[in-house]
Amino acid sequence: MRLSAPGCDSVPGEASDARHRLAHESAIAGPLFILAPPRSFSSVVCAMLGQHPQMFGLPELHLLDLENVGQCFEREGVPRLTDGLLRVVAELCFGGQTEETVRRARGWLWRRAHFGVGYLVETFARIVQPRMLVEKSPSLVQERRHLERVRQMFPDARFIHLVRHPRGHGESVLKVMQAMAKWPISQAVLRAQDGPFPRWVLDLAGAQAGPGPKSRRLPRIDPQQAWLKLHRNICEFLDSMPQAEYLRVRGEDLLSEPDAHLKRIADWLGLRTDPEAIEAMKHPEKSVFACRGPSGAGWGNDRFFVQNPLLRPVRMDLLTLDGPLRWRDDDTRFSEPVRQLARRFGYQ
Repeated sequence: MRLSAPGCDSVPGEASDARHRLAHESAIAGPLFILAPPRSFSSVVCAMLGQHPQMFGLPELHLLDLENVGQCFEREGVPRLTDGLLRVVAELCFGGQTEETVRRARGWLWRRAHFGVGYLVETFARIVQPRMLVEKSPSLVQERRHLERVRQMFPDARFIHLVRHPRGHGESVLKVMQAMAKWPISQAVLRAQDGPFPRWVLDLAGAQAGPGPKSRRLPRIDPQQAWLKLHRNICEFLDSMPQAEYLRVRGEDLLSEPDAHLKRIADWLGLRTDPEAIEAMKHPEKSVFACRGPSGAGWGNDRFFVQNPLLRPVRMDLLTLDGPLRWRDDDTRFSEPVRQLARRFGYQ
């Protein structure tokens, strides 16, 4: 049990040497944030980067859109939203992820309910330093103001804008909805009016009410709407900062040609680019969060990633901005704003 890990209970500024303290402050002020809508390869990419010897990849904290730690417990009715946070505290402050350390992690967080969320992330950064934190919660990109707050809290942060072709993204959303329609439904955590789908999935899918009983329906969807909205949030945010502070990466390129693109990312961050470091990043399955968690915090990461957390290439030859959309039966196609933004990302 690692109750004395640096940062778990220490107070900032204890180092006697001012230069040493400044170096530490610089290290913890510059996490790496992966900005992407859900279903954009962010789980596998975060796990890959986190395997670099100089980085530590987190699961989904869903924290930085809040003001303080206590608020994360106020929304526990949303399924699994606190699992990632509990697993991080169990791993970093209590030496591993077990049912017992998750129980202790919950108490640890409750005792810090008044802490600002930025300070909590800073605490994690202190524990893992000199490694760089990598964070990827999709909830962060829902509103631009959340992104602006992150930049205020971490002025030396770096950002990766992870993009996915709108066709591949939409078909991935459809896959999730088809799977969820078959999963057991817990009415204790899903609102009855949403049927088998949590609200965030319906929003991501651009869902409209479909025919049939609500508990069995598959709504009429058009995910391109959310794809456009969330990427616009990210683009508007990044366009306001120096280009050296962010990097745009096409997920399909990274997964299909990992050596070249992982080296590009590491070089941009000023980290090791030797073959050993690149090879380590090609094994996301070795992340301590690339599996089911213990009872009380079973998820904290994308379900599909956890079920098969391996690096797998993505076919680009089947993705096009032309033609009807497979998730529609009315010949709907990509809107012109979607096509324009996708072309800006280099898609055809």
